[in-house]
Amino acid sequence: MAFEWSSCHHPGPFVGIMTWRHLTTTWTRDNAGHPGKKMAASVVTRRLCSTAAVAAVKTTRWERLKNSRVAKWCSGVLLDYKEAVREVGLGIRNRPLKSSVYIGLLGGAGACIYTQPDETSFETDLLDVSNKLGLLSPWIRSETSDQHVLNLVKLRNEGRLRHISLGLVALTFCGDYDPEADLYEAQCGNLSIPWRSLHERVVDVGFAGRWWILDSKMKDYDVNEAEFKNLPVHMQTTQPPTVKEVETTEKMHKESWLPIQMEEDKENII
Repeated sequence: MAFEWSSCHHPGPFVGIMTWRHLTTTWTRDNAGHPGKKMAASVVTRRLCSTAAVAAVKTTRWERLKNSRVAKWCSGVLLDYKEAVREVGLGIRNRPLKSSVYIGLLGGAGACIYTQPDETSFETDLLDVSNKLGLLSPWIRSETSDQHVLNLVKLRNEGRLRHISLGLVALTFCGDYDPEADLYEAQCGNLSIPWRSLHERVVDVGFAGRWWILDSKMKDYDVNEAEFKNLPVHMQTTQPPTVKEVETTEKMHKESWLPIQMEEDKENII
């Protein structure tokens, strides 16, 4: 008895198409008088084992991963980077001066990024200079330093100081409201500070580990300029002494340590 029905794609781990027509043809030949029952079994077994082995080889996880699009893309990227590194090495060897300039610029940019001050450092410096001014009498404080620090402390207490990093430099600017306030003006994004007016709100610039405006305002913070307003013009400013004046001053200082001699002692010595 032979069945002519065949199946196309059979689900399972087999590679290829096995048809019922092939199996029934083998069985028909066996019924015809050939020793085909054992032969059919051996053929089927050999076919199953061979297809299973081929399927195991072709469906290995490593092979699928190696032949995937992601693996090919990664290998292409690695080759591109390898070629770029090789070209950089050749450029450094052929143009050492230009390469040294570029390396210096990249190193300087990296150092600036690494030493860029943050918001915590600004608050620390602000409290430090505020304590320094607090140790001085109001009569000898610099008015410029005092007013600048008082303004910054007021903005900090109101929660209006903002910090932004621009890569190489950092900026500290003032806002209109505290971001934690539950006011509509403080929470509405359409009423935020426009970028075109940011330069008008900047209170300090951080670069290379320093806050430059704060340091410049604290120069001579223990000198009150208002005390010298009533002096003549030539006395309001000072100039470094000359070499002769320095020698005269040192000589007078040494003589001040000598014992005082009276006129009677001088006559007795004579």
